[in-house]
Amino acid sequence: MTDQTYDYDVLVIGAGPGGYVAAIRAAQLGLRVACADSRETLGGTCLNVGCIPSKALLHASEYFDAAANGAMAKMGIKVTPELDLDTMHGQRRDAVKQLTGGIEFLFKKNKVTWLKGKAAFVDAHNVDVGGQKVSAKDVVIATGSIVTPLPGVTVDQKVVVDSTGALELAQVPRHMVVIGGGVIGLELGSVWRRLGAKVTCVEFLDQILPGFDGDIRKESNRIFKKQGIEFRLGTKVTGVTVSGDTATLTLEPANGGEATTIEADCVLVSIGRRPNTDGLGLEAIGLTPNKRGQIETDHDFRTDVDGVWAIGDVIPGPMLAHKAEDEGIAVAENIAGQHGIVNHAIIPSVVYTWPEIAGVGLTEEAAKEAGEVKVGKFPMAGNSRAKTNHEPDGFVKIIADAKTDRVLGVWAIASVAGTMIAQAAQAMEFGATSEDIAYTCHAHPTHSEAIKEAAMAVRGKAIHV
Repeated sequence: MTDQTYDYDVLVIGAGPGGYVAAIRAAQLGLRVACADSRETLGGTCLNVGCIPSKALLHASEYFDAAANGAMAKMGIKVTPELDLDTMHGQRRDAVKQLTGGIEFLFKKNKVTWLKGKAAFVDAHNVDVGGQKVSAKDVVIATGSIVTPLPGVTVDQKVVVDSTGALELAQVPRHMVVIGGGVIGLELGSVWRRLGAKVTCVEFLDQILPGFDGDIRKESNRIFKKQGIEFRLGTKVTGVTVSGDTATLTLEPANGGEATTIEADCVLVSIGRRPNTDGLGLEAIGLTPNKRGQIETDHDFRTDVDGVWAIGDVIPGPMLAHKAEDEGIAVAENIAGQHGIVNHAIIPSVVYTWPEIAGVGLTEEAAKEAGEVKVGKFPMAGNSRAKTNHEPDGFVKIIADAKTDRVLGVWAIASVAGTMIAQAAQAMEFGATSEDIAYTCHAHPTHSEAIKEAAMAVRGKAIHV
């Protein structure tokens, strides 16, 4: 088959952050591009039922909490808030509508063809999209991830919900039990806690936020407890039964022991996500996922099948929208004969709770396994802007190589940690030392000064602590 007989140069399967970005970048590079997706709107999980709508609820619930629980009163603003949950959901849906519509506009602007329908491989260059056969010289798999089910637990999206159902609750639960102490569970659990629910988080491990730095995990647990979230750590859920509007959960210690039960009117199952390859027809092209269900690729995002590429949640690495976006740009550039790369050692992670939790690079534990390190910490309680904003919780922590002073990891808990971490990621991308950050002038008063102070603390030179 010659290039001229293909319908498209590139077919991207999936219109999430990785897929739609890959499609737009490929089109910018002069390629004929189509993007196949079975949703009614573009943007994938992230824009439709993930990152974006959850942030809309997080932000709104923070305002309600500040008004209801005295934070505004401390600053001389006396209010008695009334929750209008329908309106809160409405502004969430409006944000999603605007952003998904924005991607549709970008597709039209860049002449990307949107093929609506579920895609399945016929062979490496031919794909069935909702009954229509489409051919392409190169195919990019960007099908993302789906919720990992908990064996024996049925999600009915009424009493037992997943992350999608937790965004659509018509009323505030009396008692929500969150199964899983990871990012999604903590974010959505904190939304409903702020709006008035009792929230209990059950986590199999002995600490929340697996993969994060140890000090961050401990401090986060303390902060969430202070906010009213109850934790059952080192505990597994062995059963969930629903009767009417009430769920009864059976809990057992992870290391063995006597079972107990608790009741809730809402159970959020949030134990992770898994690659979405169901129905994709990988067997038709001889592509077999690894033991974790992921599609393996080389450094350029090529799979073992010539002409088939893969990016985002469906391949190994953190399941993060910004990782997928960067891979989308890189794979498009590689297909076009350029040199697209992603530095997977510097992918920031953010938890959008209050305060936010963010990190990039190695944890202190991982860094110490690799060699000798020096660590600098600075508390947000010593930061002028955090003090004036009544945001004393959290700290910034910088881990540097003891010999070279090169920054290996940066971790933060602060109201704007997600924004602050970009500075750290960029510094690390340029191979910065802690001294490079310490001697970079930071505007005063800003939260980011805490990064400067933590960098100074690596060498024992912090001023305001």
